[in-house]
Amino acid sequence: MTRDVILALLQQIERGNVSSAQALERLSRLPFEDAGFAKIDHHRSLRLGLPEVIYAAGKTPEQVAEIFARMAHAGGDVIATRASIAAWDAVKQMVPQAEYHTDARIIGLRQTDALADAGPVAVLCAGTSDIPVAEEAAVTATYLGVKVERVYDVGVAGLHRLLAQRETLKEARAVIVCAGMEGALPSVVGGLVAAPVIAVPTSVGYGAAFGGLTALLGMLNSCAPNVAVVNIDNGFGAAYVAAMMLRSMHAPSASELLRASQSS
Repeated sequence: MTRDVILALLQQIERGNVSSAQALERLSRLPFEDAGFAKIDHHRSLRLGLPEVIYAAGKTPEQVAEIFARMAHAGGDVIATRASIAAWDAVKQMVPQAEYHTDARIIGLRQTDALADAGPVAVLCAGTSDIPVAEEAAVTATYLGVKVERVYDVGVAGLHRLLAQRETLKEARAVIVCAGMEGALPSVVGGLVAAPVIAVPTSVGYGAAFGGLTALLGMLNSCAPNVAVVNIDNGFGAAYVAAMMLRSMHAPSASELLRASQSS
């Protein structure tokens, strides 16, 4: 259940296409759907403004497909992260209109018209090896209605590559920075932009990188005050936070909506 679905339901009542009893029955359904192996939170978009997202890793392809299909039937946009090819094969059998984003490992379905109404957010990565995490962030943000500008392979070992992107950085309302190795790039970016920087440590690097732990600790110790940090390889989390930040700038609060309804 999304705000758009509820609005459409109210419009159907207004036009006489749906009775008040039918509308009440639809609105009285549980805020989650019990699929046995999963309880699907269809009302999350009403509470948070953004939908629940399927974490596909650890689930069987059949489980991913069943959850995806049920969420698609509810009428909102659907995202499944960390999805394997096997999961994609299962989903497309049940939801043929879904798409698979190979680098991001995301299965997505767009059913609303909330395209690129916030942002832009710049998604940066230090090296080509960081692109899968950066793509997870970029694709997630796009499905969440955020305009995305990609800036890849601009690590601090060649600082001129980053400085050549100053115009893009200047326009960004938020910046997501993905980096492994020593994780220095977010601090540098933080000193260049008048925007929040969400740092994503990646598991890229030789032995002493400890699977991203070195980059994580470096980012947590950043001297740039506008840098916040998410977990290792969590491009999705960075995009979700950025989308909530950017969309909240434009979306009316619950009290504002109530006042507007009372005055009309």
